[in-house]
Amino acid sequence: MGLNETVSAERAHIAFFGKRNAGKSSLVNAVTGQELAVVSEVAGTTTDPVKKAMELLPLGPVVIIDTPGIDDEGRLGELRVKKTRQVLNSADIAVLVVDGTKGMSEGDRELLEIIKEKGLAYVVAFNKSDLIGDEIKKPEKNEIYVSAVKNKNIYELKEMLANLVKNGDDGKRIVSDLIGGGDTVVLVVPIDKAAPKGRLILPQQQTIRDILEAGATAAVCRDTELAETLNSLSKKPKLVITDSQVFEKVSKIVPKDIMLTSFSILFARYKGELSELVRGAKQIEKLGDGDKVLISEGCTHHRQCGDIGSEKIPKWLAEYTGKKLEYKFSSGNEFPEDLSEFSLVIHCGGCMLTPREMHRRMGVCEDNSTPMVNYGVAIAKMKGILERSLEPFENMKK
Repeated sequence: MGLNETVSAERAHIAFFGKRNAGKSSLVNAVTGQELAVVSEVAGTTTDPVKKAMELLPLGPVVIIDTPGIDDEGRLGELRVKKTRQVLNSADIAVLVVDGTKGMSEGDRELLEIIKEKGLAYVVAFNKSDLIGDEIKKPEKNEIYVSAVKNKNIYELKEMLANLVKNGDDGKRIVSDLIGGGDTVVLVVPIDKAAPKGRLILPQQQTIRDILEAGATAAVCRDTELAETLNSLSKKPKLVITDSQVFEKVSKIVPKDIMLTSFSILFARYKGELSELVRGAKQIEKLGDGDKVLISEGCTHHRQCGDIGSEKIPKWLAEYTGKKLEYKFSSGNEFPEDLSEFSLVIHCGGCMLTPREMHRRMGVCEDNSTPMVNYGVAIAKMKGILERSLEPFENMKK
């Protein structure tokens, strides 16, 4: 991925929902101008959510999602409907596609209520308007009559969606608000075995981009070359940012008069989650023998020897607490709604999840009165360097 590309988690996610054969897939293809979705006269052709990241004028960078019919039948259908409802958790905008020749069904109304309850921006698109004739009613707010087959009002639908996509600069920064032009920032990047060969992982790419846009210099090294890198710099760096896994080692190398934090902590602040995660870290001290801990990752990858979630964090927890804890693991879309059996949730940084989905998971924890902490904050806590890692953000330390 190039540094100038908009990552999936930062794009507006626009999901198309509706009953089988309401014309969802045809409408998706009309909106995108691509054969993104399979179209058939057979009801229920779309079997799983189909996602496509693209530049879509006049909306800009988006992810378009086509979902199975909400009235799908049978056991397999139930699983598809469940996946469809899961998409609602990560979508920013919902397009409810209704067969205009039949009007809103009870299922359509139920889904619309769920969309509203989740606080999603939405459009109701009455498809097949070319078959309605003079019976078309004046659309209400958030409604539009379209025809995917005749390409009618497709541009107008895209205009409506563009108005719902948040425009402009929301003021959030990863690190550039902590530094100035001419500053040097050192990034400590161990080679991650789980990352594809030849690539930096996503948070590292985004942080470098933000540093460069601030007019500062990014010096990147591995933890094994950190001391040498610091000694070679002509002036003291303003900040050192490290991968959480080598936080303890890096903390011993970086002088106390240089600010130090981690990618995980920076991104928690960027997404507005840091205060709650710091509070969640306090639960680590309260864990007792037999307590259950859920370790959750937002993406799926092949777990390797020394995996941070399944091996390193349980090892560090045992060393820090001295307790015999029980663990369960989840990944991808698998995040339980019932957390009553868990004393703590330790989540990855969520770099591949949309902010909406990450906040939803935090909301599930809050509803269950189960504290949540992410990998970086938990590691800093267990290694005794959480206070130092929060120094760049003085208001977060309390």
